[in-house]
Amino acid sequence: HLQSSAIGQEGELFVGGAGVFAGYLGRDDLTAKALIEIDDQLFYRTGDLVTVDNNSLLHYQGRKDHQIKLHGQRIELGEIERCLLNITSISACIVMKWNDDYLVAYVQSSDMNEQELREHCQSHLPPHMIPSIFIILDKLPLNQNGKVDRKQLPPPDFSLSTLLSSDKCDTPLNQLEERIHTIWCQVLRCDENQISRTTSFFSVGGHSLLFIELYHHYQSVFDFDAHTLSIAPFLQQPTIFQHSRLLQTVIMNNIKAAQWCSLHINEGIASFAQERIFLDEQVRFSSDIAIYNELSTLQIVQGSLSSNRLLQAFRYVLNKHKILRTSLMFNNDNSSLKQCITDIHKTFTITVNQTFENENELRDIIHQTTISPNLFDLSTGRVFHAELLRHQISLDENENKSNEFITKSDVLLIVF
Repeated sequence: HLQSSAIGQEGELFVGGAGVFAGYLGRDDLTAKALIEIDDQLFYRTGDLVTVDNNSLLHYQGRKDHQIKLHGQRIELGEIERCLLNITSISACIVMKWNDDYLVAYVQSSDMNEQELREHCQSHLPPHMIPSIFIILDKLPLNQNGKVDRKQLPPPDFSLSTLLSSDKCDTPLNQLEERIHTIWCQVLRCDENQISRTTSFFSVGGHSLLFIELYHHYQSVFDFDAHTLSIAPFLQQPTIFQHSRLLQTVIMNNIKAAQWCSLHINEGIASFAQERIFLDEQVRFSSDIAIYNELSTLQIVQGSLSSNRLLQAFRYVLNKHKILRTSLMFNNDNSSLKQCITDIHKTFTITVNQTFENENELRDIIHQTTISPNLFDLSTGRVFHAELLRHQISLDENENKSNEFITKSDVLLIVF
């Protein structure tokens, strides 16, 4: 007892270390169940049964307490079994997890049908704990010890027709539920019209990956993001009826929300941050050496790049990010600093007037460009610079060829 398991021997996984919590506040009973002290060190009892191989890798075998995790939620199988055993005509039952996505209930009874079992569970259990399939047997198979032999239980039929036939639609769907029903059929890839408004998504062939796809469909159709309504409540309430109530709140909020649009202001008083930048520029560019510039050098790795396309890409970036074409002008009359968004992107060009023959020349050009006090001008919005440095030898070799392309021997400088 409480000894390390041998290689290949099954045992419960205990977790220790700095991350283990001290216990449940005011619940000594829960603390005693969850934590255990071994050799003056506190361990958390995970309830997971594992084995260790020769490489010290852990292999998960199951749960000690038959607690499982399904679609992100922990489920106590014994609770479902106790719910079913409350029916007097059921003498024995076993609930199992199949294919990581379904709960299957094996029931020993002679006068119960699947619909009655499902309705009983729906009235006593939350939706995520209702079995997808009920298999009714005259007698559950037993092993030599008189316990249920789980290996002898018949495998369930997970065909879509079987899953749908267990819950036919009786209540007409309203307009919103019809839209949700259509999305369900698209995600589940079925043309059946037998999904009830109270059917769990996971009981008609749905699983966790399909549920994520369903949620993304909702976001697209009903125009909301994860901050407005996360996936969690949909998982906890996985029926068309419940989803319609959740999405109704989104629709109402969209109706009530003010219709915001971008306010395009081209001129205004500079912010405190812009004032600091303006003052920095006076200090940085007051001498022959400028500092505080960001510079990147890029080269083509393979093939070539169209100079015209690169220019269009730069102009697109400048047009999209207005801060890269914003000027700052000081008004001497009222001692105020004004910002103005310019159209400099329309006339922006890539400078091509320097060449280099070797690495030393290239490094010197890059250094001189970095410290140049004339590189930028905040008063005109010129705060972004792109320059193409041509390799002189390659230029001589290709003098008869077009200069419309940037080759592997050229270097692109981007400074801002």
